[in-house]
Amino acid sequence: MPPVAVPYFLARPSAEPPWPGVVVCLEGYGMDQWLLRVCERLAAEGYAAIAPDMFARFGGSNRDVGPKHFMALKPEDALADITECVGELKRIGAAKVGVTGFCLGGRNTYLAATQGAPVDAAAGFYGAQISKVLAEPSCPLLLLFGGTDEYIPPDEIAAVEAHHEGKVIVYSEAGHGFMHEGNEPDTAAANDAWPKLLAFFSEHLR
Repeated sequence: MPPVAVPYFLARPSAEPPWPGVVVCLEGYGMDQWLLRVCERLAAEGYAAIAPDMFARFGGSNRDVGPKHFMALKPEDALADITECVGELKRIGAAKVGVTGFCLGGRNTYLAATQGAPVDAAAGFYGAQISKVLAEPSCPLLLLFGGTDEYIPPDEIAAVEAHHEGKVIVYSEAGHGFMHEGNEPDTAAANDAWPKLLAFFSEHLR
């Protein structure tokens, strides 16, 4: 298999393969240090974690123009990047591969689970407009939202809950981006969600 075309950040576990892998999808502003630390945290838990810079096709992640790239990224291009990175993880030793992501990455995680990307589990955080593309997942699915998310109205979250009964967690007091370091009011939600993410991946990828 040739090397992937999309640039990526890779964090490997200290143990030798095989190990499970996770594709980590960027937020609307693009890749930043926090996203790389998510990969490093997953590697510390025994997962090979790869984060593709999906905005490379626009010149690379740049927070100043992230919202413009957010709107320009086509779902099919995001899914192609995810698929390439799944292949890269398997090439270097991953047995099973999951996908997670935040904001834009949460939506792309959902699309990966419902539009045929070769992933074994999908856990998406606060993906917007999922209610407009509801479908059946081809792998185990977990979706996490903040109940006071200013970008995702409660009726949208309710529609997702109704369609994916038992697969949605809503933190009633949390806003958008509650997993991102620095959002101090939402620390409690982040502290609860991280072990739930690990438990979900442990169940379906190990």
